Amino acid sequence: MSITSDTRAPLKALDRFFIGGEWVTPSSSSTISVIEPATEQVYYQVPEAQNADVDRAVTAARDAFDNGPWPAMSHAQRAEFLRAIGEAVRERTADVVEVWPRESGIVLGAAQAMIGGVPDAYAFYADLADTFAFEEPATPTAGGRYGMISREPVGVVGAIIPWNAPMTLIAYKLAPALLAGCTVVLKASPEAPGAPYIMAEIAEKVGLPAGALNVLTADREVSESLVRDPRVDKIAFTGSTAAGRRIASILGERIGRYTLELGGKSAAVILDDMDLAEAAASLSGAECFLSGQVCSSLTRIVVPRRRHDEMADALAGTFSQVRVGDPFDANTQMGPLAMERQRDRVEGFIAQGKAEGARLVTGGGRPQGLDRGWFIEPTVFAGVDNSWSIAQEEIFGPVLSVIPAEDEEDAIRIANDTIYGLNAAVFTHDADRAREVAGRLRAGTVGHNNFRTDFGIGFGGFKQSGTGREGGVDGLLPYLENKTMIFEEKPGNFPG
Repeated sequence: MSITSDTRAPLKALDRFFIGGEWVTPSSSSTISVIEPATEQVYYQVPEAQNADVDRAVTAARDAFDNGPWPAMSHAQRAEFLRAIGEAVRERTADVVEVWPRESGIVLGAAQAMIGGVPDAYAFYADLADTFAFEEPATPTAGGRYGMISREPVGVVGAIIPWNAPMTLIAYKLAPALLAGCTVVLKASPEAPGAPYIMAEIAEKVGLPAGALNVLTADREVSESLVRDPRVDKIAFTGSTAAGRRIASILGERIGRYTLELGGKSAAVILDDMDLAEAAASLSGAECFLSGQVCSSLTRIVVPRRRHDEMADALAGTFSQVRVGDPFDANTQMGPLAMERQRDRVEGFIAQGKAEGARLVTGGGRPQGLDRGWFIEPTVFAGVDNSWSIAQEEIFGPVLSVIPAEDEEDAIRIANDTIYGLNAAVFTHDADRAREVAGRLRAGTVGHNNFRTDFGIGFGGFKQSGTGREGGVDGLLPYLENKTMIFEEKPGNFPG
């Protein structure tokens, strides 16, 4: 099977950055090539930002926050811009679902389903302008007669997003930041700058004040200058735990604020009453999303020892039937991995799993007939010890480890025996047991009988899976600073 593409990216100004409300010429001629993972061909090129470009973007964002109209607007006024952005995203749906599969390998149907919820995120935060208590009275206890709390914008935000789900992850950083009154420097991933470029075009279309949003693409070394710049008040980052540790250490030097949404090695705990065919179908379907390149993927399958072989066989049956191929083919269930180094990483872990003694029950190689593109077979290992690397390290690919547990207590212990704590699931037909076990799992989200996350409520991790939350009301709080005010006399605009 051969996959070809000569489609041009539906983007406007691929030779420039969006800074200070204008499309500006880069400081150098250095470029980044975006490679289509199904064809290994160059899809398009963008300029590669240098330190001077980052400095220019931060200067624009700082000036817009300190001197521009954006922070001085009311929350209701900013909410109108958010609604306009959401509608503009909806209008660009066709462009997003054209670009996203060609950057990351996500299948078209999944891209269409995911982008449908992005405008809702902007609408959600716009609605908070009317319901969230940005100011509220408080009873003073240390002098004065009238106390209040004012929740004010944290300042300039550096938003650093990954390549796997950029449009969604931009929304849950940009929408709350803008509602709060912050200005933003959006740093695109070199592998997938398409969504940030679309957002820059949208900002221009809706007339977002100059400097409120600035967009550029940079590699990790130059991106570090954004993190180090003392004019940037907060970093909002989604990516690997290793990069998150680096960001936290840099910001610790200057007490910079940060929200980190990092890696995971999430466990699906299968209780003894669960129908294993049902569980296998659920897990296989979820793991095929974005070819397993999702930080919250359920990749450790913890099952009672007496049912271990049955679970492994059930997963082998469902995973072996997954149709791998062209992301734009309606029959495809899983596309390629996003880049060559990602496939190299996954293949390295598969080899390591074999060497450690795990039993390969399905997959482990490259699909037949796909001689070009970074494809990998959905893979299941059985008889995995939780201490082995394939059970402890984030693979970021469609590789599942089936781990036997002696009993329910042992299953909970195994699930929690990891440096991560992003996601988990409990599979049982007894909702009361699901609630009890969920309460003992050290994870930011726990689903019942499926992979479940909900940014409308909130998303984030325990332990080394990150700090802070994105989505929901909790996702607004990191973009605000609380100020206590105490007055001898009641001001005319006192809240309440």
